[in-house]
Amino acid sequence: MKQNARKSSLPSPARREPRIQPLSELHLSYEGDSDEIPIRPPDLSPHGMFVNTSTHFPEGAVLNLRFRLTRSNVEVQTRGEVRYCLAGIGIGIEFVELGKAAARAIEQELKAYSGRRPARVRRSPRKAS
Repeated sequence: MKQNARKSSLPSPARREPRIQPLSELHLSYEGDSDEIPIRPPDLSPHGMFVNTSTHFPEGAVLNLRFRLTRSNVEVQTRGEVRYCLAGIGIGIEFVELGKAAARAIEQELKAYSGRRPARVRRSPRKAS
């Protein structure tokens, strides 16, 4: 089901930047598990997202994320770490190991919706194979 993007309210003092909801699809699962967790559309930022879900996750849990940006139709696949959990409401997820192309796509999507340049995404150093 396709969700329309909406601008969120101004950022709270604890947020680094404003959030928007520019996703048409989002799939989330625990790393190492194929079961998808039921969720509602999130707020997206260059560094992560808040996902509405009644499922409890401990801080530090690693999740696999796959979502499609509404405007550009770019699919992003990445890992995220739970930074906080609001029981019965949702979880704050920080992207980890977000690729350069995905980071650029998110930045462009946010820029298109907000009308201003979003903050640069800080990526974790890549591990050598």
